[in-house]
Amino acid sequence: MKTMNGIHIIGVDHGYGNIKTANCCFPTGVESSDTEPTFKQDLLIYEGRYYQIGIGHKEYAAEKIMDQDYYVLTLAAIARELAREDITDASIYIAAGLPLSWVGRQKQAFKEYLLQNREVDFTYRNREYHLHIVGAEVFPQGFAAIAPNLQEFNGSYMLCDIGNGTMNILRILNRKPDPKQMFTEKYGVHQCILALREALLREYNAQPDEALLHSFLQNGTAGLDESLEQTMTQVAKGYAAKVFRKLREHGYDPRLMKLYVVGGGGCLLKNFCPIDQTKVVINSDICATARGYEYMAAVQIRKGGIR
Repeated sequence: MKTMNGIHIIGVDHGYGNIKTANCCFPTGVESSDTEPTFKQDLLIYEGRYYQIGIGHKEYAAEKIMDQDYYVLTLAAIARELAREDITDASIYIAAGLPLSWVGRQKQAFKEYLLQNREVDFTYRNREYHLHIVGAEVFPQGFAAIAPNLQEFNGSYMLCDIGNGTMNILRILNRKPDPKQMFTEKYGVHQCILALREALLREYNAQPDEALLHSFLQNGTAGLDESLEQTMTQVAKGYAAKVFRKLREHGYDPRLMKLYVVGGGGCLLKNFCPIDQTKVVINSDICATARGYEYMAAVQIRKGGIR
């Protein structure tokens, strides 16, 4: 969270697997009801409805404005950032993002979605919040993660942002992104999770919890039976190989450029693919994009004020 003239700039990375802010991360899941639930650890109450944050798994959708789920998740993300500073009444500027190839056509609609209420009252984790939303902006995913350090990107780079639902690819030459060479593939980590599930069910009639599968990809092991993990390793290696194949389809050549990987999928490449560390950089900071949104919003506000 950045603060400028009493306004709190809060970056929210609306991932398909996790919602990230500069300092927090929680699953992209929400269940709503008209009645108060039994378990209230991550309960958000808004406009008379009860929302359990982090429960379930939000299905992939090309547009995030189809229901109120991402709006409610945004409120929870803002509350978590404010709670770190013991703030419950604040003026907020929301800095968010969309996949590279979608920003142009979806930016305005997503911005209006985030600005649907300028004054917002809700309760989260038994604390009452009042927000005055002064503005919002939508930035390109992936690129935001490197924006604060763009001056370091001399020469030729390919940026690869591997999220849960999508993989964003962008060419950068001498600190300048090339808008003609940016691509979004529906080939995020969730595709690997689905392949793991299918292989384990087919070969072992095993159905491990999804959290275990994510732990395996993040750490290279999840303490499961050795035979299961051998199969899982082969599936993960296959996914990693396909990632590089897609990169090559979009012009990746390690002889001509460096590869810079951001997003939660970076750990998967690190664990299941041989990496030449002189040519491939993996940024494993899952909150880097949210912090990048805040940086880009602050720069924009300094230059042109709040839009």
